[in-house]
Amino acid sequence: MTPSNGTNIATLTTTVVKSGSGILRRITVNKTGTTDTATVYDNTSAAGTILATINCSSAHRTLEYGIRFQTGLTVVTAGSAASDITVVWE
Repeated sequence: MTPSNGTNIATLTTTVVKSGSGILRRITVNKTGTTDTATVYDNTSAAGTILATINCSSAHRTLEYGIRFQTGLTVVTAGSAASDITVVWE
């Protein structure tokens, strides 16, 4: 298995995970939040092409993607109480 990078997000925030091109491998919901969502963008800001919108309040799980991004990888977490997610990328 090729090593990947991981970024943990446990607050309601906008996180620039990576600038430039790469691959979104997976997102794991480690701890659910309250009415919490994570929106994943191919950008270095919270705008542009949406790669995924995840309901983080329903269950602990790992979502596999394998999606290429070109501009950057940004995740926006929003809701009433923060979930804890891990973004795995290359």
